[in-house]
Amino acid sequence: MDLQKLKLPTIHARRVVAKSRLFQIESLDLEFSNGETRQYERLGGNGRGAVMVVPITEDGDLILIREYSAGTESYELGFPKGLIDAGETAEQAGLRELQEEVGLGAKRLTPLKKVTLAPSYFAAHMQLLMAHDLYPSKLEGDEPEPLVIVKWPLNHWQQLLDSDEFTEARSVNALMLAARLLGLWETTNGAD
Repeated sequence: MDLQKLKLPTIHARRVVAKSRLFQIESLDLEFSNGETRQYERLGGNGRGAVMVVPITEDGDLILIREYSAGTESYELGFPKGLIDAGETAEQAGLRELQEEVGLGAKRLTPLKKVTLAPSYFAAHMQLLMAHDLYPSKLEGDEPEPLVIVKWPLNHWQQLLDSDEFTEARSVNALMLAARLLGLWETTNGAD
């Protein structure tokens, strides 16, 4: 099927069915181009999105953080991340999050990809960035406890993928995109 010929469903009604401090659940009454109707529920985003940063030191280390994740009730290893504040670009938010969570700034940020998470149910996106030319720069963050900073050798990126502590899908995706951009994918996996 030609994706460019697909017609978006018509939204006949949109209602907020639940709301908390962080989330809003919407119910959508949809009609598809073939006349079928469905009611979908989705978690609404903030409209500005979020960022995740893959920091790489000049010594060739990835900088990760270990922080508590209430969803899994465990400490998870991942890259610095956070919401984009009103008036910020993704790059500004990435630089701020890097300073708040890791205590580093970056002279250069490279966009990797804009991604979604469970787009059938979650109306949000995240911009993945890679940070180079790092320098000390600390901003006060909003974390409830100090984050544990972990350095991981970039040339051991595949072992990071195998780590039971590194499971967050967006971090896995960001690592693979960074490895591909840096040419590590081809050198370790052949021309697949």
